[in-house]
Amino acid sequence: MLVTDRRRRVLDEVRRYGSVSVRNLADRLAVSEMTIRRDLEQLAAEGRLHRVRGGAVAPRAQDTEEPVFAETTRRHTAEKEAIGRAAAHLVQPGMCIGLSGGSTTWTLARELRRVPDLTIVTNSLRIGDEFAGGEAKPTVILTGGIRTPSDALVGPVAVQALQHLHCDLLFMGVFGMAPRAGFTTPNLMEAETNRALVQTARRVAVVADHSKWGRIGLSTIAELAAADVLVCDDQLPAEAREELDTQIEQIVLAAVE
Repeated sequence: MLVTDRRRRVLDEVRRYGSVSVRNLADRLAVSEMTIRRDLEQLAAEGRLHRVRGGAVAPRAQDTEEPVFAETTRRHTAEKEAIGRAAAHLVQPGMCIGLSGGSTTWTLARELRRVPDLTIVTNSLRIGDEFAGGEAKPTVILTGGIRTPSDALVGPVAVQALQHLHCDLLFMGVFGMAPRAGFTTPNLMEAETNRALVQTARRVAVVADHSKWGRIGLSTIAELAAADVLVCDDQLPAEAREELDTQIEQIVLAAVE
């Protein structure tokens, strides 16, 4: 196989799966891992992919536009429902749970309405509304703040409200996750507020569907290793799982029905 043909195949694999590993590419193309590494280095130098440890990910333009809540709730709904069901198993009665704003955490909130004796800390009016009048009747603490297009409350008011709070477990939704950028959002004030939410928590669980892998927002919330748990759906590419396994203690892949 000519070099140009092989590298075209490499790019096809990256575009198809979003991320690839050196080992898997070498097996698929029947060449040595050293050959694949040279191909990846050259393609990265040309800006056609991003080199990461053990492989590569597809390049994406940096996202600065924040999608509105009504739009995100229509995306990957089956995946979000599966993630919500799986994430709910991490919660025990009597816990103090943090929930960041977002459509995935909102989906999880609907699963938590039946768990008794919870205290909910959130910067989302929509999530707060989900617990109003529910059978379990948890204590809900809303941060206040400036409302974003994704219906999160952010800014200095929200950050100040969080400074003296302590949660057993934070569930955080993200705009994107990538090896170098970590967990990201396109909203600078949301990044600051989510960092404050992370500081409240003994453990951090990121809830994100597979489409978030390789996506990079304007501002980093935290590095990948800041998460104790990642709850994703079972369509997460194997190459992404390999990278995340090196950073995060527990990965839960929820089966999509």
